[in-house]
Amino acid sequence: MKKSLMYLCTFIFLGTFTGCATWDGMQDDSKEAWETTKEVSSEAWDKTKEVSSEAWENTKKSTK
Repeated sequence: MKKSLMYLCTFIFLGTFTGCATWDGMQDDSKEAWETTKEVSSEAWDKTKEVSSEAWENTKKSTK
């Protein structure tokens, strides 16, 4: 019984520290997510400007 209890305590102790997130890990994940968001937003904004410019040029041509 003592041996089983010792194994159980060891398992819980090790499981606690190997399965939980660390502050550094959360910061790294957050930084990566922010960088990805900025990159994708920048690409989307560039495409929006491009399409808007094309639409404006086509509108100017059709009204002449």
